Amino acid sequence: MNPELSIIIVNYNGLHYLRECLDSLAENLKEISNEIIIIDNNSKDDSCQFISTNYPKVKLLSSKINYGFGKGNNEAVKSALGDYLLLINNDTIVLDSLKPVLDFLKKDVSIGAVGINMLSSEKKYLPVAGVFPNYKNMFIMKKLLEITQEFSIGIFSKTKYEVDWLSGSFLMMRKETYSKINGFDEDYFLYVEDVDFCKRIADLGLKRIFLPNYNYIHFVGFTKSKNPMLVKGYKIYISKHFTGISKSIVLLALTANKIVKKVKSTFKTD
Repeated sequence: MNPELSIIIVNYNGLHYLRECLDSLAENLKEISNEIIIIDNNSKDDSCQFISTNYPKVKLLSSKINYGFGKGNNEAVKSALGDYLLLINNDTIVLDSLKPVLDFLKKDVSIGAVGINMLSSEKKYLPVAGVFPNYKNMFIMKKLLEITQEFSIGIFSKTKYEVDWLSGSFLMMRKETYSKINGFDEDYFLYVEDVDFCKRIADLGLKRIFLPNYNYIHFVGFTKSKNPMLVKGYKIYISKHFTGISKSIVLLALTANKIVKKVKSTFKTD
């Protein structure tokens, strides 16, 4: 019998995180028939040996090249047997049972993807959802996260929220949905592929839902030094999802953002 849920993890030099990630999944997937598939993007540490030795039930796929995040997921999903998928980062620790999350998804066919509440290593709230790019948030990227005041402070009054996009560090969905949008767009190597992914789910008329009462820790690896990769990702997004004058305006806003960031970096004001 095939598993109900296939967990997909893209790993690159993640040895330091793997034990806590995999143990937390085992603890919080007890009520769900599942399989775990890890695709290793040509790690230089001992990730593959560690997985093979300590987690022999994990389906390990070893790549000889670094596919990046999106293509890595796409390659791993090809081996998935479950009707439902959980895409989750290797540097995470799941804190709550995922059975209610899966049950929520199963009950509503209008839902394209579900995300849950993200916490830092100190268990402090981290934004995990946002609004789709526009000329305002391409100039001031913090506005990408300005859904409501509740999302700014991390104190929620409802059990579910419909949002534009959810972080790729935790996405649960039907495998059918993943197939309908042909997975991640492989033109993105790292960053913004999750925003694009959710946009294409939205284009199917399906909802993206955030559930704040279930939590995971994410040891986020983004730093300001990676801003150029973020800008590159948004340039790709704009080229794919905007046309005409609106495309020119949003690109201009992103260019202005890049210039401002460069000036701030030069004068060490950011």
